[in-house]
Amino acid sequence: MNISYTILLCVISFTLSYAQSGNVVEVSKESDHNPVETTIAINPRNPKHIIASCTMLTKFVPGYSDFTYASKDGGMTWTEVQNQNPEKRIQGDDGVAYGNDGRVYHSFLSFWPSKKWKSKQLSSGIYISSSTDGGFNWDRRAVVVDHINTNAPMEDKPYVVADNSPTSKFENNVYTAWTHFAIYGSHNPADSSQIYFTRSIDSGKTFSSPMRISTTGGDCIDSSNTVEGAITAVGPNGEVYVVWAGPRGIVMNESFDGGKTFGEDKVIGWIYHGWDLTVPGIDRANGMPVTKVDISSGPYRGTIYVNWVDDRFGDPDVFLKFSRDSGKTWSKTIRVNDDKIGNGKYQFFSWMSVDPVDGSINIVFYDRRNLKGTLTGLTLARSIDGGKTFINYKINQPPFECNPKVFFGDYIGIDSYDGEVAADYMYFKNDTSTAINAAIFHFKPGTQEQEK
Repeated sequence: MNISYTILLCVISFTLSYAQSGNVVEVSKESDHNPVETTIAINPRNPKHIIASCTMLTKFVPGYSDFTYASKDGGMTWTEVQNQNPEKRIQGDDGVAYGNDGRVYHSFLSFWPSKKWKSKQLSSGIYISSSTDGGFNWDRRAVVVDHINTNAPMEDKPYVVADNSPTSKFENNVYTAWTHFAIYGSHNPADSSQIYFTRSIDSGKTFSSPMRISTTGGDCIDSSNTVEGAITAVGPNGEVYVVWAGPRGIVMNESFDGGKTFGEDKVIGWIYHGWDLTVPGIDRANGMPVTKVDISSGPYRGTIYVNWVDDRFGDPDVFLKFSRDSGKTWSKTIRVNDDKIGNGKYQFFSWMSVDPVDGSINIVFYDRRNLKGTLTGLTLARSIDGGKTFINYKINQPPFECNPKVFFGDYIGIDSYDGEVAADYMYFKNDTSTAINAAIFHFKPGTQEQEK
């Protein structure tokens, strides 16, 4: 059976309706300065506690820090907390993740890229902070890597995760992977991008020395031939999977000793025309893969899911592949958005969560179906059968116009726990200003039925 036919069967099996649902809540405050690149996490010990974070467009003002947002009531109200920034650097590429012990982790870049920003000290680093009270107060930051008085190499796009499987002997280990640029933006073939990785075995207080885990790298141009978008996911027995995009397509490497050692790269899929996408109204866009593993006790326990965006049908669509045998073999490609194939409507910036309790797959993405021009809405797609089929839910966010002259970031966020699904995303409030909202869903666990 070829890929196109498999995708068509999946589309036919999707619901014919486009259900509208989800409570939309304001996260960022009026005082914020164009927040973008949002991320979100639900506390497994208390799902009413949710943490979100973002990058600020005014991060290029010396000393202006990123923010986290903490909620104690399931995302209905939020408290803004400014990030630590003693060096008064640029911050960005935020990620947040909860551990099973209730500790939350916040990863981010901390850097000054070049003298054109009038910095006194060039630098390129990655830090991770942790909090035991849901993000209202943060412990001292841990250094993952930091280069002082130089902007080469440059470290980029870290994403933090915790081992939350009760059956893993590495439970509560903390991992992050990222792109290491020899010289960012270099066109010299001798300069490469590589994927690096580190781990913490003491609740994020310290991290191991960064190690290269990519067998084959890419260029430094920050486009489809660059290796980027490394996301770490952890299996039921502590298996560590790192997946990224690059010139060879979608690539995975894995560790079975808690992140101490890795094997060789394996190509597991293809992003048609590369991960660097063109989306009208957006200054830049990417289809980099997002990877999660089902650690629930359900029938698809241990399945690895990889979600990405590409334009194989003429316009960007959201796709999924899965492996039920630890990455040895992979499913056919499944199209997640259920509008008409090749209709010229754009879906982009997808992010995925796999519920650790009911095993459901929840994917959020921007969606221009039924809209004109660059008007943009959002959709949640949910699967309860191991990724074979999805139902699409329209998020109650009023469609907004986009402005390519305003930086819109590279990603949005979603998390889920026991039927609770929380997605956060940026949107244009007007021609020049962005803000963050959250969409909160309450599903009966393991079903498509929403609870009130």
